[in-house]
This record gives sequence, C-alpha cells and structure tokens, in this order.
Amino acid sequence: MARHRVLAATALMTAMGMATAAQAQRAEQPLAKGWRFLKADAPDASQPQFDDSAWQQVQVPHSWNRVGYYLDSTGTGRNTAANVDKYQGVGWYRLSFDAPVDTVDSRHWLEFDAASRVAQVWLNGVYLGEHRGGFSRFRLNIAKALRPGVRNVLAVRVDNSRPTADSPTADILPLTGDFFVHGGLYRPVRLVTTAPLHLAMDDHGGPGFRATTLNIRNNIAHLRVSAQLRNDHAMPVGAKLRIRLIGRDGRVVASTLRNIKLNANADEVVSQDLTIARPHLWSGVADPYLYRLSITVLNAQGQITDTVERPFGIRTMRFDADHGFFLNDKPYQLHGVGYHQDVEGKGWAISPADVERDVAIMREMGVNSIRLTHYQHGQTIHDIADRVGLIVWNEIPLVSAWTQGNATDASPALVANARQQLQELIRQNANHASVATWGIANEVDFGNSLPLFLTGRTNGQTPDPIPLLQELNSLAHAEDPSRPTTLATCCEGRLFDATVQVPVVSQVTDLGGANRYFGWYFGAANDLGPQLDQLHATRPHQPLSVTEYGAGGAVTMHTDNVFGAPVDSRGRTQPEEYQSYIHETAWAAIKARPYLYASWLWNSFDFATTIRAEGDGQDINTKGLVTYDRAIRKDAWFFYKANWTTAPTVHINGRRYIDRAYQSNDVKIYSNARHTTLYLNGRSLGVRSACPNAVCEWKGVRLDVGKNSLRAVGQFANGRRAQDSATWQWDEERSRHYAIDAGTLVAAKGRTIGFGSDTFFTGGEARSADRPADYGRPAQAVPIAGSVERDAMATYRSGAFSYAIPVAAGQAKISLWFLSGPRPKGGTFDVVINGQTVMQAYDPAKEFEDLRAIQKTFAVTSNGTVRVTFKPVSGEAMVSAIEIDRR
Repeated sequence: MARHRVLAATALMTAMGMATAAQAQRAEQPLAKGWRFLKADAPDASQPQFDDSAWQQVQVPHSWNRVGYYLDSTGTGRNTAANVDKYQGVGWYRLSFDAPVDTVDSRHWLEFDAASRVAQVWLNGVYLGEHRGGFSRFRLNIAKALRPGVRNVLAVRVDNSRPTADSPTADILPLTGDFFVHGGLYRPVRLVTTAPLHLAMDDHGGPGFRATTLNIRNNIAHLRVSAQLRNDHAMPVGAKLRIRLIGRDGRVVASTLRNIKLNANADEVVSQDLTIARPHLWSGVADPYLYRLSITVLNAQGQITDTVERPFGIRTMRFDADHGFFLNDKPYQLHGVGYHQDVEGKGWAISPADVERDVAIMREMGVNSIRLTHYQHGQTIHDIADRVGLIVWNEIPLVSAWTQGNATDASPALVANARQQLQELIRQNANHASVATWGIANEVDFGNSLPLFLTGRTNGQTPDPIPLLQELNSLAHAEDPSRPTTLATCCEGRLFDATVQVPVVSQVTDLGGANRYFGWYFGAANDLGPQLDQLHATRPHQPLSVTEYGAGGAVTMHTDNVFGAPVDSRGRTQPEEYQSYIHETAWAAIKARPYLYASWLWNSFDFATTIRAEGDGQDINTKGLVTYDRAIRKDAWFFYKANWTTAPTVHINGRRYIDRAYQSNDVKIYSNARHTTLYLNGRSLGVRSACPNAVCEWKGVRLDVGKNSLRAVGQFANGRRAQDSATWQWDEERSRHYAIDAGTLVAAKGRTIGFGSDTFFTGGEARSADRPADYGRPAQAVPIAGSVERDAMATYRSGAFSYAIPVAAGQAKISLWFLSGPRPKGGTFDVVINGQTVMQAYDPAKEFEDLRAIQKTFAVTSNGTVRVTFKPVSGEAMVSAIEIDRR
C-alpha cells in the first residue's frame, strides 16, 4: 500500500512539472565582484533602496584590517605605520546580483565560507539570520526572500569587535589570544541552487555526508558512508542513493545503490558500507593517493537530483604512547609547523594561490604535518593537505580564556558557541584524509600564573576549565568516534612561584600536547628534554606531542654570541642567531625521544598580533621561520630543511650580518652533505663530515680586512654537490679599534664607537641598569653620565669572569668601562690583564654617587690574545665595555 502512495506522489510531481535531470543539478554562483563596503555602522543599510553609491568598491574575499609591520626594510613594505588598520567593530557589505531564472522546484541558499566574527544577513530587506563565529562555513535558506530572474540586494553586517563583558561578541570564541582577529567577509561567498531532493544543506556547513575508513584487513578496506538526504517536497517521495568510489584512472572500484522512502519536508540519514579489494592507500607525503567519492541522489524515475563529489583517501591512523604515530600501521614520524592564515598586505583575505605558496614553502622545508592554529581554517588548506599528504591537527578557538570579568564559569552562550564551533569544525572537515585529530583548546591551563593586568580579574578566583573541556571532549567523540581528541597545554610541570597553581587538563583528552618555550620565556633551552620525560612519566599511557616550541627571530638583528646575555623575549632584542640556537637545541631533544607522536614548531610564518612590540616588528609575532611577506627564509628554516629532507642542502648562517664587529668569528653551516668544505676568499678552511643534526661549525675563523667571500661546498652521494655563498665585511677601522658591549646579546649602536655584542668571555652573568620590557611594555632606560655611549654603558657582565680577546700581535691599548652607583651584588674586585694585576679591590661605586660611566685605560702587549680576568674580592666584579685600540 505504501508503495502505491509513493508511486502516486511521484506521478503527481511529474504532472506538476518536476525539474528534469538537466535542471535539477546542483549549481553554484560565485558572489565575488561588485560589492560595496562601509567601515562603520549603517542601521538602514539592510534595506534594498539604501544608497550605497559612496561606499568603497571591493571584491570578496575582503578584510578591512591591515595589521603588523616591520620597523625597517625587513619586508616588502606592504604594511607600514601609515597604512595599518587595527579597527575592530562593525562593517557593512552590500551586493546587487542577478538571481538565476527559477523553476518551480528550485531551492536556494547563500553560502558563506567565513565572516568574522558575527554576521547578520538580509536579502531584499528580509532578515535571514545570524552566524556567530568567524571561522566556519554557514548557509542560509533564502527561499522566502529571493527574487528569481531579477536583481537582488544582499546586505551583510559584520562585527569583529574585541570581546568584552558588554560587547556583542562577549560570548564568541576566541575571547583572547596572541593573534589578531581580522574582520570582514574574508572567504568566498556563493549562491547555491539544488532540487528539492538533495543532500542536506543544514549539516552545520558540512557536505551532507560522512565517509570513514572502518578498517583495513587482509588487504581489503571497509568504508562506511552516511548521507543525510533532504526531501523538500510537501509529500513523501521515493528516492535512490548511489555511492561510488572512483580511482584516478576513472575506474569505479566500489559502488552501492539503495532505494529510500522519504517523508514530506523531512531528512533521512542513510548509511552504506563499501568494500574495496587491494585498496591504494593514502600514505602521507610519500604517496597521497586520493579516490573520488561520489554521492548521488536520484528520484524514483532514476533522474539525478543532486550530486556531490569529494576526494577521499583510504588510510588508518593510530597513536601509541611509547612508539609515536602510525600511518597504515607503519611508524611515521610527524614533524611540522603551526600555521596562521594571515599574510602581510592581505590579512585573512588570502587566495588559494597564497595558500598553495605557503604549503610549497613548508614542503620544501620538509614539513609533513601542520597544526592549524588557533581556529578553523578554510577548505583550501584542507584540500591541499589531502593532495600533498600533510597530516593535520585541527582545533577550535578556545584559547587561554573562557570567561569574562570575574566570572568563574563559562556563560551558557559561550558554551553553546564553543559547541557550535566544534560541531562545524568536525562536520566540515571529517571527510579529509589529512585530518588526524580534533583539538578542543589551547593553553587554558595558566591557572593563576597570569598577572592582573592581563586577566583583569579582581576577585582572586581562578576559573576551572575542566568542566567545559569535558563537555567538548564528549561532543567531539559523539560527532566523530573515529578520531582522537587533543589539546595543547602551557604550564604543567613548569617551575612557578609557590603561590602559583595551574590546573592539570591533559588527562581530559585522548592525546596530549605541550607548548614549551624553554630558553625563551622560561628556563634554559636544554630543559625541554627532561620536561618531556617528566610529562611522559606522569601519564605513561597517553600519547604526547610537542605542540609549540621556538623563539623570535629578527632578521635585522644579530649577535656574536648567543650566550652573551638573556634574550629579551618580550622586547626588541631578538637576534636571528638566537632563534637558530633554540631550534637546534629543541630539535635535538625531540629527535631523541621516539615516544613523541609529533612535534610542531612555532611558527611557519611571522603573523599579526597586537599584543607584541618585539624584535624588528610592530604588532608582529616574529617566531616565524619565514617573514610575514614570505620574502625571507630565516636561517632556522634551512636547519629544518637540512634535517627533514634528503634534498642536498648547504646554508651559511648569518648571511644578513654583513658588517662584522670582530675579526674572529665562528662560522656555522647547515649541511646534510657527507662532507662540507668551507672556503674564505678562495682558501680552504677545512672539511667537516657527517655533522651532528646537520650543524657544521668552524670556530674562530679570522677574517681578512675588507671584503670576505665565504663559500661552502657539500659533497653528496653519487657525486652530487651543493654550495652556498655569503659576503661579510670587516672594515679597516674595525681592525684598528673595536669594542665589546659587555652584558649584551645585541650590541648597542654606538655614537662614536663601533660595538660588538658580548663575546670571548668565560663565566659571569649579564645584567642591565635598565628596566626590561614585559608584555608589550617597552624597556625603561635610566640616565647615565660620563659617556655619550649610554646604551652600551647600561649593560654589564657581573660575577667572576674572564675574557680571551683575539688581538693581532703587537702593542695596543685596552680601555675598561665601569658603572658607578648602586648595583645588585656590588662589591670590590681585582682586574688582571695578561697575568698582571692592574687594579686591586676596585669599587666603582665609591668613585661617584650617581650612575656614571668610568673609563680606565692600560697599555698591553698582545701575542695574538689579550686575557682579562675579573676576580671578585667581595660581592661581584663587573665591566660595562671593553675597547681595544691598535692605532
């Protein structure tokens, strides 16, 4: 009886003019050109008759923000102090477009790939709805508003206001973060038309189906495809669901066809299993083989009413607490980068070509995995990852904070928004072979370690993130049982003040991830390995990864010795060489720990963030291995290329440090060659073979006066060779007179003296009379009398220490500069030059009561090295600068 009702309904629809197969196919109309934009609120702009002729003409994708610029010629200058735009607030977009000529049964949706952060949409004056969240695709049914075959007026109000307790974005993630949230319609917009019988369009922005590799056994793959069908007819209908898996050669390797009965105005989820004999597996970067998965809906007469096709890779992934990551049951070491989606001059409004270029730079470096931080990225990067074989960590923008003001619990609206963004992330990306895990949070375990001026909390209570994390973890498992959950932590196991308490959140998720900046924000670089061992021992059954590590690298700042002084991690002094040192040390620790399932360095590219005034950038996080404009690959980029690829790589470090302060320099070359030879002005300086972790070093290379041409040649198997060259300068004046700026990582720019940074020392600690920078607050300089070289005099080496300074044989003068006035651990000390005591129980504080530079000069005879020893008598010795004069 039911069968007769379906047949009758089908006959009736045919008589009413049901769309033919040609008419019923899904169609997409890009809405990219012809937009008008206003960076302000305009309450009447939703009405069709509103006059927008004075508004700016733009194309979508579009963002009104330009954030972050370099202070000098580091970048191409697309962003400058004059043209940056950090406005966060309301913007309006309007578009007049021709809608397709309608048929009786067409259905239409507006599809937005992203709108930041809140979007409200009107069509022809009819309010369609709102989307809260700046990173995911959403669709709006426009049946009640579209005017087929004529001009239509689309109006979109977008708001990227910074979330505060009373703002319209108060409950929209992220509430905070070390990245700038750009505003606008920064991803594509389109009009989608389907027949009434189609795959669901309200699948949280997803494609309307889910495909999963259940298992691969005995060279047979078992897949499950669940499709959500929608019948928009006012009566029940019969339908067919056809699923096909198609190889690259066009051959159908598996297919099913199923008859379905659909109720009126209803959805039906249909699951079908596929079996593939001898599957060609998706095997990461080595062989990212993709089939085409075709989902087709047909009516009872066999006419196609909807088809969606997506690439699909057959693979299995698993994580082991002791042995790391396995792809298709084979060990597979994951090493990669964190990735933000902004580019200098474009912000978030990037093109597919921009993403292709970024991935090409990563792949050349040897990246085989990407952590997509700290929010949902677009389909372009996911599609590319599928195609080139990158393993992806996805996450939602639950970053650092989840409450406003003094609240101790997340508001119901924020919980709902977190759930929404997680569902959208999973539904829209679950079919990608590249996606390995769902990240539910980043660094929500600061506890009470953050100061008041960062948190704004006044009641002394610290919110507990675990209830929200548990809810999101359960939701992720319900949405996708096939993938594990994870999060990234900042603080567990670190040494804090006794009053600091941090929550232990790692146990909430299946996998653990540690953001650890040893040698940068805290501790020493060599602390990373022991810290990872401690975390592994604490939860021996939970797979662990390193989710962030690294250091800032300003390509216009250089040091002669990375141990000359502590790095200024929140200020300006962030030389490129120190970034390389951190990565060399961290990678050695990571490589030695096979229990880690992955590591992602921070970061692939410099990116925008308004909480930073650091290195050579303003509103830029300079931890990228490539500059914001993608123009300069920093030295550390080549370190990873030499370690992560087999491509012949030879790279001379410090190439941008051209004008050298000293004749004697250590030369470091990243080379994965069997043998690497260094030449200086044509003469060989020797060979290094099988360099540990591809780091080859030549100590104490003495430059010639004038131009110095460095050339490194690597010899590889099968007679292959690769080489690199650089030019350094050691000018004639420097050969006669130079100075050491003691206690510095980057030398002060002298007004009358050419300083180099602190080096040639043994022992002691670097100190400064100035107050250091912190969380965007600049360093505070103190006045110092007695010398025009205030900046050099402000820093000093303190304690018990000595210098062995390379000086050409012969007579010279040495000037020692001291700082009067009170200082930490001050006292008296002896000064010994070449074995002769020249100052006994000296106390510079007794010479002047104010802060003043004091110069003491001595004649010396050098045999190639001048040795100066500072011996404490009481307290600590000190020296601010050392001048060598051979004129």
